[in-house]
Amino acid sequence: MKKLIEIQNVVKSFDKQIVLKGISLDIYENEFVTLLGPSGCGKTTLLRMIAGFLDPTEGHILIDGEDMAGVPAYRRDVNTVFQHYALFPHLDVYQNIAFGLNIKKMPKDIIEQKVSRMISLVGLEGFEHRDVTLMSGGQQQRVAIARALVNEPKVLLLDESLSALDKNLRKEMQLELKEIQQEVGITFVFVTHDQEEALTMSDKIVVMKDGRIEQIGTPEEIYNQPVNEYCARFIGDSNIIDGIMKKDHVCSFDDVDYECVQQGFTANEPVDIMIRPEDIDIVPRNRGLLNGEVKSVLFKGVHYEVIAETSSGTSKTVMMHVRAPHDVTNEEAHEKISATSFYMDLEDVPHLSKGEVIARANAQAWNDEDEDVSLTTVDYDLKEEVGIYPCTFATEAGTSVTVHIHVVKPRVVEDKENEESIQAFDFYKTVDEIKESVALDTDLIRWADAYAWDTEDNSRVEIWDVKYDFDDENISEGDFPVTFSTQGRELKIETTDTYEAGQRIGLKWNPEDIHVMRKMNG
Repeated sequence: MKKLIEIQNVVKSFDKQIVLKGISLDIYENEFVTLLGPSGCGKTTLLRMIAGFLDPTEGHILIDGEDMAGVPAYRRDVNTVFQHYALFPHLDVYQNIAFGLNIKKMPKDIIEQKVSRMISLVGLEGFEHRDVTLMSGGQQQRVAIARALVNEPKVLLLDESLSALDKNLRKEMQLELKEIQQEVGITFVFVTHDQEEALTMSDKIVVMKDGRIEQIGTPEEIYNQPVNEYCARFIGDSNIIDGIMKKDHVCSFDDVDYECVQQGFTANEPVDIMIRPEDIDIVPRNRGLLNGEVKSVLFKGVHYEVIAETSSGTSKTVMMHVRAPHDVTNEEAHEKISATSFYMDLEDVPHLSKGEVIARANAQAWNDEDEDVSLTTVDYDLKEEVGIYPCTFATEAGTSVTVHIHVVKPRVVEDKENEESIQAFDFYKTVDEIKESVALDTDLIRWADAYAWDTEDNSRVEIWDVKYDFDDENISEGDFPVTFSTQGRELKIETTDTYEAGQRIGLKWNPEDIHVMRKMNG
């Protein structure tokens, strides 16, 4: 095939900000090429430079062998369909399509022939004299495409031209655009951030990120053989796992070796391992490559999306001491008072305030009419050392209760493999507090002051799971273990079979279903 567009080391900057960073790309005759990437990656800037609306800061753009430097947009053999179509509202469908031909002063019979062919091609027979402002988005887009194609450009540029359509119409137009491109036999360059559009229509996809090209390939190559984690995540759903390439055809994650088809990596090189959700099969437990537990099931129409946890995260177990309410009654003052003992971190002792002590102990007083009574006394004497210290709360009338503050040094659980740490404290709660909780998992995290963090950068890690073995509606006094865990290894699976949360399963895949990628720089 003949090269039609050659983009050679193109750099583009605006006000000292570099938007394109040395782009090189060849586009051939009759290709449908999609520039794919998130907002701000530079794809529209590149399209506008091909069109001639912008000039490169550095580098060259050649069309049909001719350097386009200094060639204005109207003299380039390209036409552009914009995101919002830019139709002329005072012209009808026929006049919009014929506009460029009239500018060129073509004979009327030739104009009629060309416009009629385009109207037929885009399926607008009978709409020739329709007011374009009264047409649907899909019909307006057909007019815009016909207006661009009637000039018989060598290249048609489309800038996110399907984004204004609803989902069903967008899918319909994806197929129609591809059919039109094959019918007219010219090169289409299409800009989108929609992966489905790129996979559906393209002969070649150019994946862009931060002003650079990450990968160029067919839809099949981009989907099945992404070069890095960015491309894998941008095209389709992916399970991306930190792993090690032990040797040719053997990779490892979670301390288990798996066969793969990749080779050419350094022995024991850290890699990213990709397994697509549709490539994982659910089998009976102990019959696959690893076991897991179903965490969630989501119906997606043609299949179920199953999330299975295959290894636990970093966990910490503490003791919840449940006590029945022990209100202290002052019959003479017609008052009652209550409070609960609590645990606290040794490091927090210097910063402890009386208000925080009241909150942690859930201290409160009330009268016979259930009206709140102020706590005028909060008496404690903590030392900056591990120990158990009395704390007394009292009202002005002398109603008082004494509890204990357990000052402890936190025992941190560190998981070197996951590069995570987690800590939590034993805690006291009353039966009523647990029964009255409307979001128990969240309250347990708060009551235990449970906290997890990344040991590399100290950033917070979400506590994903709270496990306990008691009935919160029928709980009685006693000591109950509560385990807090970060998210473990989870894999997304697509299946047509039905499963239930909590079901224990096995998972398997074939060696060719594992794709190993080199780690991204930075």
